[in-house]
Amino acid sequence: MTGNLKVDLESGATSEGVGRDDASRGFPGGVLADMGVVAIGRNEGERLRACLGSLTGRVGLGVYVDSGSTDGSVALARQFGAEVVALDLARPFTAARARNAGFERLLELKPQLRWVQFVDGDCELAPGWLAEAGRFLEARPDVAVVCGRLRERRPEASIYNQLCDIEWNTPVGEARACGGIAMMRVNALRAAGGFVEALIAGEEPELCVRLRAAGWRVWRIDAEMAWHDAAMTRFRQWWRRTLRGGYAFAQGAALHGAPPERHWVRETRSALAWGAGVPLAALAATALAGPWGALVLLAYPAQVARLALRSGSAQQLRWRRPLFLVLGKLPEALGVLRFLLHRRRGRNGALIEYK
Repeated sequence: MTGNLKVDLESGATSEGVGRDDASRGFPGGVLADMGVVAIGRNEGERLRACLGSLTGRVGLGVYVDSGSTDGSVALARQFGAEVVALDLARPFTAARARNAGFERLLELKPQLRWVQFVDGDCELAPGWLAEAGRFLEARPDVAVVCGRLRERRPEASIYNQLCDIEWNTPVGEARACGGIAMMRVNALRAAGGFVEALIAGEEPELCVRLRAAGWRVWRIDAEMAWHDAAMTRFRQWWRRTLRGGYAFAQGAALHGAPPERHWVRETRSALAWGAGVPLAALAATALAGPWGALVLLAYPAQVARLALRSGSAQQLRWRRPLFLVLGKLPEALGVLRFLLHRRRGRNGALIEYK
């Protein structure tokens, strides 16, 4: 594990190193003694209040990791009784770094913890989830990660929120990966070395690749897990989030793209083919055949129609969702190209925020 922090619990200041304090600090009234929670956030405002409120009285030990908030998030977390880790501003923020720092602090406070629940500050855990997930891990010693149904808080607010709600609705059963909201077995996470902090997104699927390679299993159960508040109401937010996804695809493929895993290779190739290949082909065809060459761009509406006719979505989303899936290949391709440029220059990518 990397990125150890020492926390001054009186002043809230941070410095590199290892620190310990009274292990009784945390969310008061918790009953799940073998479980801890790591919540991460940056300027989440009232969403953080809902997140921490969903933990109060349900778990004995909680850590909130803040990535440079300026909205009073640190003070709010302390009001809820959470142990606070404020990340050093001198290093780039990533969710992976925040989760590692929170996990380390949990183990400093209570080394015998068996399970850790990770939650983002814009999410609210469902009642009963912690106990149900803990029981599942207790009954399945071969499973390292368990997650459940994540729902978007206000899908009706925008098409972008609706798309998120569909994205969260993945099949129940054994899975290849989880998202950022999941419960993990502590010994498995420690053996894997935690999250890769250089990843600007997609750190959970990458971790699951390593866990499965070590013989562990990832499982999604049929249970309500949490509500997520994407708060996406503008096209630019969706564009930046999708661009970040393309960057994550390329970064993940660079790490685990070799057989047999081929992690995110197909997604990276699809982004490049549709987001860069089709426009370049249209330009080349136009140069050779004149305006008729632009007919190559008809591949886009044809793909939208193909996806729509195969779609099982509700009528109002039957055409809109395929439209955004195809349109999303453009920012995804830009994300892939940005990663390739950064790698060529030996640079690490900065966090791409959409809120």
